[in-house]
Amino acid sequence: MSRRLVAGVDTSTQSTKVLVCDADTGEVVREGRAGHPDATEVDPAHWWRAFADATGGGVSGGGVSGGGLLDGVAAIGVGGQQHGMVLLDEAGDVVRDALLWNDTRSAGAATDLIAELPGGAAAWADATGLVPVASFTVTKLRWVAEHEPENAARAASVMLPHDWITHLLRAGNEAGGPTTDRGDASGTGYWSPASGSYQPQLLRLAFGRDLAVPRVAGPAEVVGETVAGALLAPGTGDNMAAALGLGLRPGDVVVSLGTSGTVFGVSERPVTDISGTVAGFADATGRHLPLVATLNAARVLSAVAALLGVDLSTLDELARSAAPGAGGLTLLPYLDGERTPNLPDARGLLNGITRGNATPANLARAAVEGMLCGLADGIDAVRGLGVPVERVLLIGGAAASAAVREVAPALFGVPVSVPDPGEYVALGAARQAAWVLDGGAEPPAWRVPGTAPAAETLAPPVGETRKVYADVRDRAQALLR
Repeated sequence: MSRRLVAGVDTSTQSTKVLVCDADTGEVVREGRAGHPDATEVDPAHWWRAFADATGGGVSGGGVSGGGLLDGVAAIGVGGQQHGMVLLDEAGDVVRDALLWNDTRSAGAATDLIAELPGGAAAWADATGLVPVASFTVTKLRWVAEHEPENAARAASVMLPHDWITHLLRAGNEAGGPTTDRGDASGTGYWSPASGSYQPQLLRLAFGRDLAVPRVAGPAEVVGETVAGALLAPGTGDNMAAALGLGLRPGDVVVSLGTSGTVFGVSERPVTDISGTVAGFADATGRHLPLVATLNAARVLSAVAALLGVDLSTLDELARSAAPGAGGLTLLPYLDGERTPNLPDARGLLNGITRGNATPANLARAAVEGMLCGLADGIDAVRGLGVPVERVLLIGGAAASAAVREVAPALFGVPVSVPDPGEYVALGAARQAAWVLDGGAEPPAWRVPGTAPAAETLAPPVGETRKVYADVRDRAQALLR
């Protein structure tokens, strides 16, 4: 009997990854990858070309008998970077380069939007589960309206990156309007996870007038077909797709160490945080996915390795050779500004340096501890809203670091497991595609990835290291006020 195949796409900040999986078991059969420009604003055409490159021709080169990576694929799901603003005109053409989640030019717009809504941050959190920061789509719309009035005047609709790719995949896309899903919609700032509906008054507040938005499809709804006849799943945001790929259950909290750092867990109810630290996202299944995001994660290690003139493996060795606490050296790793806490104009800060502790080993250790302390704060924030935290699943590129694995359990204060390395966003998108193919009530029961416990340090530096980090963080915030 021939296999039933599904494909999952991860159109992320840095690249497009595609996994072709067995629909019944989740086994990865084929995979492809192509890079994206390293920028905070990108012509969406790059994503479409990357999809074609990653699949050996896209849907026209795949399908049932066309060859290429997608040959024989019966359903496709797309996971995408959240919050990216894709503006389209009446003809469906892109108005300007997409502003991505990590573009912080709209920080002032976020502040203005909070002030302009009666009730401020609490009213935003009640209406959308979010308090505006520069990452969210709603603030990018305000920035364009204020700074690019000609582009704003041309705009007729707005999509997210995964919406746009899914729409292009849809055969004869003019016959069916664009769609999104509740997970990705929950990161816009103008959709409510609690009510399951758009908040058009907030979109008008941001942009000055109405814009067309994609219809929010159900979690396992078929939203179209490709030219090769493959069913299209609704897709979702990258964090929601990763939760699907990992088979996340209540009590599990994911810490993802990629370009950005994220902390997210499963909740059966909507979560509201008027401080804005925790974003009250929806997930891709009908539940909720409270999430904390930082701008600075794995690239902190890369930057410090470059500063020291070593590769990442040597940085790892140096960090492991230093004592917990790095001899009193503390790195506040706001190298690209920061989203949590909301300090888009901040810069990194090295604190406590002396002649005695100014060593490569201590700097390497401080980089690892500083990166993880910010995420430990995120775990505390999620737990503080009633989300159970029984185990941390550590994923992303920096999870491969032995130093990270050693330090994380101590700073997080709970058991830490490291799943098998994998492309969990693409895997989750493929699992959603299999769910659509089966038409079932629940996602298919694919094998949960293996998880190895992270090694704990012999002398966990929980108290002192986190206290010093918090002091440095608070002083940096005071300097920026």
